Amino acid sequence: MTVRRLITGGIRSVALTFPRRAGGRRRLRRFTRRDVVVLGLLLGIPILLDIVIVWGPTLASIGLSFTAWDGIGDIHWVGLDNYRNLADNYPPFWPAVRHNIMWLLFLGLIATPFGLLLAVLIDRGVRFSRFYQSVLYLPVVLSLAIVGFIAQLILGTDQGVINTVLNNHDDPIDWLGDSHLNLWMIMIAAGWRHVGYVMILYLAGLKAVDPQLKEAAAIDGANERQTFFRVVFPTMRPVNVIVGVITVIEALRAFDIVYAVNKGRNGLELLSVLITDNIIGEASRIGFGSAIAVVLLVVSLGFIVTFLVQELRGARDR
Repeated sequence: MTVRRLITGGIRSVALTFPRRAGGRRRLRRFTRRDVVVLGLLLGIPILLDIVIVWGPTLASIGLSFTAWDGIGDIHWVGLDNYRNLADNYPPFWPAVRHNIMWLLFLGLIATPFGLLLAVLIDRGVRFSRFYQSVLYLPVVLSLAIVGFIAQLILGTDQGVINTVLNNHDDPIDWLGDSHLNLWMIMIAAGWRHVGYVMILYLAGLKAVDPQLKEAAAIDGANERQTFFRVVFPTMRPVNVIVGVITVIEALRAFDIVYAVNKGRNGLELLSVLITDNIIGEASRIGFGSAIAVVLLVVSLGFIVTFLVQELRGARDR
């Protein structure tokens, strides 16, 4: 073994060179101390932050969901009482579950396919495609709270754009106050933002598809629709996984848009709103709010894990 001292940019380091093997390759026996420090920092800091910011509060919420605590006094163990009260004695819970499911179905079955359709149309090279991409992607840079304020300007009863256009000054339609209408209006507003995000992801996926696959399908006699659904769409499986997970997360974590409109009440109840109301509201029932958070966590993981398992199993079968 020979030792060479290298000086690069004024920093002295020691490089260890080992004798060549019979095949002319060099074998690295171990990391240097500097390598260990760098790897420890690059891996250790993100893992530590992930544990402190994500998994720490998650595990704390799971533990607190079995207790009664107001955030100040003593913590009392109550077992499954919070979950029983949640299902039997808390009227907003089941409407919030139903609204979250409706939100998921709307984004998954309407907004996401519409974003895919826009991506396919733009990928075909329509005129002014750059302009369309910019306009359709613009809502993505806005937060859902800002989208909620825009929805109020458009759908409000006082000088709202739609009621003004319809000339309903005497008897305006209460788009955001009517519990039979407001959830659909807010889902459309959230879908407006979601469509642009999905469109950009699928555009990137379509650009990565090998053109030779399309040519081979055309030679075999497949039309455009058959080529897309049997060749192009299955090829974009990694993008489909990403879009599916994002859709579930967007549907179940929706909070800011409904809170900006009417604080998540009168037909806009969601699980995320109930968590906030119980943990930081006047009642400050942290144990009860943590139980709702655990329910939301289980539902989210159930959808995401099932979806990922199905996609990975399909990829392995191929």
